[in-house]
Amino acid sequence: MSRHDGRASRAAPRGAAPAAGPGPERGHERGRGPRSRRSAARLRPVRLTPFDVLRLGMLGIRTRRMRAALSALGISIGIATLVLVTAIPASSRQDLNERLSALGTNMLRAEPLPNQQPPVLLPPGAARMAARIGPVIRTSAVANTHALVRRSDRTDPDDGLGLSVLAGQDDLLPAVGARIRSGRFLDRATDRLPTVVLGHQAAARLGIPRLVRGQEPPQVTIQKRWFTVIGILDPVPLAPDLDRSVLVGWVAAERNLGFDGHPTVVYVRAREEAVEDVAAVLPATVYPKLPGLVQVSRPSDALAAKRATESTFSALFLGLAGVALLVGGIGVANTMYISVLERRREIGLRRALGANRGQIRGQFLTESVVLSLLGGTAGTVLGVSATVAYAAYQGWPPVVPPLAVLAGTAGTVVIGVAAGVYPAVRAARLTPTEALATV
Repeated sequence: MSRHDGRASRAAPRGAAPAAGPGPERGHERGRGPRSRRSAARLRPVRLTPFDVLRLGMLGIRTRRMRAALSALGISIGIATLVLVTAIPASSRQDLNERLSALGTNMLRAEPLPNQQPPVLLPPGAARMAARIGPVIRTSAVANTHALVRRSDRTDPDDGLGLSVLAGQDDLLPAVGARIRSGRFLDRATDRLPTVVLGHQAAARLGIPRLVRGQEPPQVTIQKRWFTVIGILDPVPLAPDLDRSVLVGWVAAERNLGFDGHPTVVYVRAREEAVEDVAAVLPATVYPKLPGLVQVSRPSDALAAKRATESTFSALFLGLAGVALLVGGIGVANTMYISVLERRREIGLRRALGANRGQIRGQFLTESVVLSLLGGTAGTVLGVSATVAYAAYQGWPPVVPPLAVLAGTAGTVVIGVAAGVYPAVRAARLTPTEALATV
């Protein structure tokens, strides 16, 4: 056998093996199988993380900054309008409520019926008895001492006609909404001393318009006793009878003026929602013996006006807020729809490169939400700032309802989702050929 034949004989087994039998073909298929599976795996769409979806959503905002800024401006104007139409009327309502509250919407006045024989005497602790009523916030009382006040012991005896000398409790000022013009009011330290506080008109009648710090305080005579003037009141709209009164400490009136301790008027402040209920039980509380002989002033008409104002403002808020939200949502929807039309080439290229419909929907829906959130945040800040500035200009207490802030921030996400659904679905339905053919 030649060397050539030997090489052929040695190579024959090796060369014949691949060609003989089905075994080597199955081995070759097994060799190609893993590569085919790896290729199929590479063709599968990649699962995007939330961060990747956010980056894709921000792509349109970063590449088209002017359009995104104008779109966000439109959204921010709508949200700022929502905050303004809610916060400015709320600030105005708060100012109106404070003014109506100053008119005594929650104050009641209990006193005996006039011209009763014998006269009705309220218990000395009538104010404390009224304070036991649950909705009552504050109580106080005054009593007419029937004494005569004069500027001095050398003036005409009729100098103080028309002025009342009243025994007043220490907590009278907050109960009737009164304020001190000069000096100070009665307290525990002066309640037992011969000191007085003059009402607005009483001070003018007695020739004591104001008290000057550092100078010796003036004095008046009551029942031939000297009393030092320690304070002068501003006009009291809720209790005009106090403007013509000279207020003496409760204990000082008992010691120096023969006061018997029975109040003639009991002032009661209660929670506004329970004023009518307090008025119904107040006579039986302060005079259980014969409650029919005690009259209670009805709640101020300003209370009804205040409640009507609140309901009117509430309806106005809901209407204006709904219109503002509708305008903002339409603006977002229009922006995203135009964005889909402008970016068909991008959509077609991404679909041709393997992006599925879910990824396209997620991209445009995320862009809509981010755009709405940016505009809503800016609009909320703008609306709150404008509200504070306008309220300060008008002298109102600035009030920003929490609902307005919530609608301006979290509500924009809902608007973005609702406004971006249709454009996102429309973009996802475009096939690569449709998207590229319309360019």
